[in-house]
Amino acid sequence: MQFSFFHLMPWTGLDEAPSEWPAPNAGFDGERGTQLYETYISTMAHAEACGFDWVGANEHHYSPYSIMSNCNLIGAALTQRTSDIKIAMLGNLLPLLNPVRVAEEYAMLDVMSGGRLVAGFVRGIPHEYISYNIPPDESRTRMREALNIILKAWTEPEPFGWEGEHYQYRAISIWPKPRQKPHPLMLLSASSEESADFVGAFPAMVGLTLISDLDVAAKIIDAYRASARAHGREVGPQDILIGQQTCICETDEEAQERLGEAAAYFHRVLMRPQQDAQRIILQKTRFFGDENQSAYFQKRLQTIKGRTIKEQIEAGSILCGSPESVVRQIRRLRDKLGAGRINMNMKIGTMPDEVVMRGMELFRDRVLPHVRDL
Repeated sequence: MQFSFFHLMPWTGLDEAPSEWPAPNAGFDGERGTQLYETYISTMAHAEACGFDWVGANEHHYSPYSIMSNCNLIGAALTQRTSDIKIAMLGNLLPLLNPVRVAEEYAMLDVMSGGRLVAGFVRGIPHEYISYNIPPDESRTRMREALNIILKAWTEPEPFGWEGEHYQYRAISIWPKPRQKPHPLMLLSASSEESADFVGAFPAMVGLTLISDLDVAAKIIDAYRASARAHGREVGPQDILIGQQTCICETDEEAQERLGEAAAYFHRVLMRPQQDAQRIILQKTRFFGDENQSAYFQKRLQTIKGRTIKEQIEAGSILCGSPESVVRQIRRLRDKLGAGRINMNMKIGTMPDEVVMRGMELFRDRVLPHVRDL
């Protein structure tokens, strides 16, 4: 199995949740922001010394939920602080961005890192489309067209033009091209069977980041496998990434207490404006294929939020406990879902950075030796 260390870069220290979205930024402090970036980037670079295969980042907008509005900048910093670990952009919110620019920036990261880029593309959170004035209804068609532009930009040796539904370019010929051939490893996210069917049509791994229970996750993965097979490709464990909030401490009791405290801030403060805005956008748009899928997605969010830490562990939504307990939980994910990669987010809400660092080292010393060969 392979493992990714993921960082969301949350803004900590807010006493109250923002009452609206976009969240007012009057409380942002530049000096503290500089300190947070240094701490967070150093933590991410430390993942290499802790045996992780990937170090991952993504982008979010207009909220203290994350101060990483451009994960490619963080990826560039990591090319200079690491030497072997894969640098996983998980990823760019592709329908919101210029696909040629994304192709260029990803190609730069791949060359700068010596061919270590994992190129992730996500549709994002529905309300973030308002940030960039893009209709959420167009998310799927924009995603498909942009992916095809990027694949051609990476692999076509001669300049080419593009006349599509959403994008028009007179001529495209990017410099540099990616170092990896025919192109970097690609990953697309899926939170439903519909989106998993979409992912299977591309030469990409699938990433699941919102697991309410293992049976739901298994159905999504089955849909991905079926779609990939229909497009002439057999996928295996190495093509399946499962995202998990993770807390590893010396004992189960300490890990559950730490994660419970940190998750309370995550849901009460960081997620509050996001959820309110998202609920409105999902009611007014067709971000999902139909109303049933929209309602199901919102219900899944509420289900996860409403569970205790122990209930989330039992459902397979998180990894939490002593190293020995986390080994058992990882084995269950591997057995139930056939997943060959796990993406661990250890900086949840107000989780102290020293607890994150200690958890990374416990993973290296007491978890990884027992799960690497699964």
